[in-house]
Formats: sequence, structure tokens, C-alpha cells
Amino acid sequence: MFRQFGPLEIGLIVLIILIVFGVGKLPQVGSALGKGIRAFRRGQSGASEDEEETEPEPKPVSKKKVSKKTTNKKSS
Repeated sequence: MFRQFGPLEIGLIVLIILIVFGVGKLPQVGSALGKGIRAFRRGQSGASEDEEETEPEPKPVSKKKVSKKTTNKKSS
């Protein structure tokens, strides 16, 4: 009943996607598609939106104390 896609059909689909979106937009399209699939799966499992993945905050940069060398000049 269902036929699997062969290499010719897959190549044709990829070519159409490249023409429609262009090479520059392809990473953005893939990222948006992945986020959409994850959101759909979360919705099916019943997870709330409050439990979304959050990116870890970057560690604060610590300032190192630089000691200044003092020169003691003896006056003659």
C-alpha cells in the first residue's frame, strides 16, 4: 500500500527545499523544525510549558587582583 522513497525521490525533495529556502536559511529551518517537534512531543506527553529547557547561565567572570609592585627609593 505505501511505497518507500527511493534515492531519486529524496534527491528531488532536497532540491525543492534548497530552491524554496536557500542554503543560508537551511540551518534556521532545521532548528525551527526541531523545536516544533520537541514542543509537539511535550504537548503529547502532557508536560507543561513551565518546564521548558532553559540554557544555563554563563559563569560570572572573576576579576583577578593585580598586585602592584612598589619600589622603595631611598633618598640620598
